Amino acid sequence: MLHSIKSVFENKNIKKKIIATLLLVLVYKLLAVIPVYGVDTSKLAAIMEANKGLSFFSALMWGWLSNFSIILMGLSPYINAMIIIQLLGVIVPKIGDLQKEGDAGQRKITKYTRWLTLPLAFVQSYWMIVLMNSLASGTIIDISNTQTVLMAMTIITAWTIFLMWLWEVMTENGIWNGISIIITAWVLSAVPGSIMGHISWGDYPLFVWLIIATLLIIYVIIKFTEGNRRIPLIYTRTGREEKSYFPIRINQAGMIPIIFAVSLVTFPAIIGQILTWDGSGATATSIGNFLLTYFSMTNPSWYFIAVYFLLVLGFSFFYVSITFNTENVAESIQKRGGYIPGIRPGSDTADYLTKVSDHLNLFGGWFLALIAVLPYIMSKFMGQSVDFIISAAWLIIIVSVILDIVRKTDAEMKMQDYSKFN
Repeated sequence: MLHSIKSVFENKNIKKKIIATLLLVLVYKLLAVIPVYGVDTSKLAAIMEANKGLSFFSALMWGWLSNFSIILMGLSPYINAMIIIQLLGVIVPKIGDLQKEGDAGQRKITKYTRWLTLPLAFVQSYWMIVLMNSLASGTIIDISNTQTVLMAMTIITAWTIFLMWLWEVMTENGIWNGISIIITAWVLSAVPGSIMGHISWGDYPLFVWLIIATLLIIYVIIKFTEGNRRIPLIYTRTGREEKSYFPIRINQAGMIPIIFAVSLVTFPAIIGQILTWDGSGATATSIGNFLLTYFSMTNPSWYFIAVYFLLVLGFSFFYVSITFNTENVAESIQKRGGYIPGIRPGSDTADYLTKVSDHLNLFGGWFLALIAVLPYIMSKFMGQSVDFIISAAWLIIIVSVILDIVRKTDAEMKMQDYSKFN
């Protein structure tokens, strides 16, 4: 292992990418501690201490809510824009055609995603201000002052766009995808605080148990992430049969279903918080109290857990049905002179791939949903808020990022070795 690490840093190209990634992550961390102008951070700290559920909402925003950072929304607006554009590819034929045009089409889709991020960030920044004011009885930002609110919204939106640019620079010059690196850096930065928090409680048996459980979950996620089914293929284009395979992963959707589900399942609590704050009337307050009771982020009910589970499972099937076009795959295999043994080329191959994908996605979706709700189920049975050292949902993306970085680094080093013989 030490020899492999040494070999990585002896490779000038890889070493340059690692250094660039670390420097850009440092820029991101510096931005994360700068608060928005006009925010009373002392009152905000008191609110975060009193309302533990906000730490969960801060994780949802991929940003830094504890000090109302200028990048408090993280890349959430950009990720939402990407998801919307992908969904529009099914509805709008023009966008669907661009998705099939390779690099040229992808550049146009990226352009549309950037433009969509701007209004999404602006609107989302307003709702973040309203939410925080509802929790602090209107003392974070003077929402009655239009100029102050617009200034705060503009600052948050501008730095969100800057973070989007930072991600693209990181993707181009760094070791891996910028979004994944930023999310991983954010999650890992919270680990020391989580460990110290568990130690400060003094419940050392629970702390040891959580470490062991976290390691076991990491092992299971690695096996799950690497798991795939290899569909056998036979190519006859060269005049003789050549055997190959087409891999279909168990976890085809990655973290996207959890992102979708969290966005929806926490929305009722946000609405409930606003309804109980603004004093719209007895009916609105009653509805708000109902939503807060059954969809609370601090003490989720079994209704919350069940809805969250079903949303993750449903979005897993929905997302894969959009992104994995079996007809295109079947057509590509046929054009290359290939076929699946025992399956006729064309529509029969597409139907077979759809059937296999649905079966695998059933296991993958259940696994994702179980991982997402596992901390809440543990908390219900143990009678207190309990989570792993790193939240199980975030572990999925961290493990995926680390495995992808290892694969990419290994492939680049092999290419360097082959180039020496040219």
